Amino acid sequence: MDTPTLDKQGLAQSLRRMIDEADGLLKSAARSGDEAFDSMRDQFTDQVQQMRSQLDQLEETAVYRARRAARAADHSVHEHPYGAMGVAAAVGLLVGVLIGRR
Repeated sequence: MDTPTLDKQGLAQSLRRMIDEADGLLKSAARSGDEAFDSMRDQFTDQVQQMRSQLDQLEETAVYRARRAARAADHSVHEHPYGAMGVAAAVGLLVGVLIGRR
């Protein structure tokens, strides 16, 4: 899949920038006339649409990776069923021991 991925830090920076610009918009709206406010509102709307697009891409990438991991796990379990049962039993035993210690 050729969808560009965004890292968490880049997304957080974009959200911070959008919030800072929204704050500036609100402060300048009180000082400016209607035309300037309309221009700033349009700018803000464009930024919100860009963020939605980036979030959609991030969600699409996450869903793709989750499905790919699920297919790989399914394939692995079908190829090695006894090993999968052994791992599941070991994890169950470990969880049981940890719960029993409380």
